Amino acid sequence: MNQRGTVVMPSTQKILSQMGEQIKLARLRRSLSAELTAERAGISRATLWSIEKGSPSVAIGAYAAVLHALNYLDRDLLLVAKDDELGRKLQDLQILPGKRAPRQRKLKDE
Repeated sequence: MNQRGTVVMPSTQKILSQMGEQIKLARLRRSLSAELTAERAGISRATLWSIEKGSPSVAIGAYAAVLHALNYLDRDLLLVAKDDELGRKLQDLQILPGKRAPRQRKLKDE
């Protein structure tokens, strides 16, 4: 079977590499071994090392599990796309004001 690798833009790869390095530093600051962190996260040490290298082929769930194993750092995932400035501007551009107010219907009993 022919497997395709995950293709990411260079800027995204840079972000993943930085995130992996930050995860590794967080683990080292807590004096946690790779083996213990991987065990707590329910993944292999090889997967943890891939995460710490910023591999795009690792599932986001594994990243979240490692962050959780580092004392609930997974809460930071809630910050992803929280302030979608571009999306809001695009949404605002699609909201066009009507030419006039909608017509009101009369009730039958009036």
